[in-house]
Amino acid sequence: MGRIVMKFGGTSVGCLDRIRHVSRLVESEVNSGNEVAVVVSAMSGETNKLISLVDELDSDEFKQGQITGGDINDEYDSIVATGEQVTSGLLAIALRRRGVNARSWLGWQVPFRTDKSHSKARISKIECSEVGISMKQGNVAVVAGFQGISDDRRISTLGRGGSDTSAVALAVALKADRCDIYTDVDGIYTTDPRIAKDARRLNYIAFEEMLELASLGAKVLQTRSVELAMNNNLPIRVLTSMVESGIPNPGTLVCNEDKNMEERVVSGVAYSRDEAQITLLNLADKPGMVAKVCSTMANANISVDMIVQGISRSDNAANLTFTIGKRDLNAALKALKSSKESIGFNDIKFDENVTKVSVVGIGMRSHTGVAQTMFEALAERGINIAVIATSEIKISVLIDAEYTELAVRALHSAFKLHEKRANPQT
Repeated sequence: MGRIVMKFGGTSVGCLDRIRHVSRLVESEVNSGNEVAVVVSAMSGETNKLISLVDELDSDEFKQGQITGGDINDEYDSIVATGEQVTSGLLAIALRRRGVNARSWLGWQVPFRTDKSHSKARISKIECSEVGISMKQGNVAVVAGFQGISDDRRISTLGRGGSDTSAVALAVALKADRCDIYTDVDGIYTTDPRIAKDARRLNYIAFEEMLELASLGAKVLQTRSVELAMNNNLPIRVLTSMVESGIPNPGTLVCNEDKNMEERVVSGVAYSRDEAQITLLNLADKPGMVAKVCSTMANANISVDMIVQGISRSDNAANLTFTIGKRDLNAALKALKSSKESIGFNDIKFDENVTKVSVVGIGMRSHTGVAQTMFEALAERGINIAVIATSEIKISVLIDAEYTELAVRALHSAFKLHEKRANPQT
């Protein structure tokens, strides 16, 4: 007997037929003798519908100042969290109809305790003793993902994709043997198979590689969930819910680094179109200026990613280029313009039509030639690089968005990722 947490995303519970199918998958694990907790997302499209209701209230009369009010993120959370409440109740009913003992749990009932950063809260503690007792008594715990209760006793949500984090955090708190993340794809691929038709499913991938891929644009797992699993050595299995119970469904195991993994110098190619590039012109070339810019962004709650500083044509001046999430661009420009005098720059340029493309692999630690292969592959296709960022196991470049798919296919081919065992040194 083991204890597992199963997580089902929006497409897996997108309609009543899909929920019935999920109930059969859960029943199969129960019949195998496992204690099971299930974390569910809202039915596909439901969260967007709820968000649109909030957005519709933000009408012209509100924007014109005829009606005023303060921050609404706490009420936003109380609205968008209802999608998962519906799904958890429906799945609990479906399980009972199959003769499986089950009950639903909302985030505040577990409870998932979070900070007060509504709409992007972070879990501080999970008090799951009652859930654990219920599971030992033979009940499947069907838990609403994406939500918790904040320090001020309000419903909080964890941000988009937060159900992955809910599932992994619950698995850690319950001391589960593993966490199974069910999606509409059958595992982690070497790149997006919609772009590279010869992309290959990986049987396993190291935590560090998956963390990089998730942070660089791979949409299969949410970044915080991978980080939490890595810090607690909790294996995650990514697999598809689109198969019948009993059919082999190996998926991809995300786990600690294994010596065999190092044979793959590069494990995958990721890309992110959610990028915006900002350049500050004629910034004073002296210590502390980059810190001022980063401080301005931090105070606006905006994360800075890639950074490069170049010499300006003016004496004792530099041009600073950095990237942020595209959705933060307006807020970033507003913050920078209001701090223009204190920072000390002449002008701002920005570009939303950019993409970050990255290669990731733990084998980079012990192999040379990866950067050469990457840059040559892009150059051969006439793709110019605007910004470069590296870590021990990844290289990222910023390119014009129009070359995204060409770059992904070029790199996937250059590193021979379509082959079962790739040796990228060319």
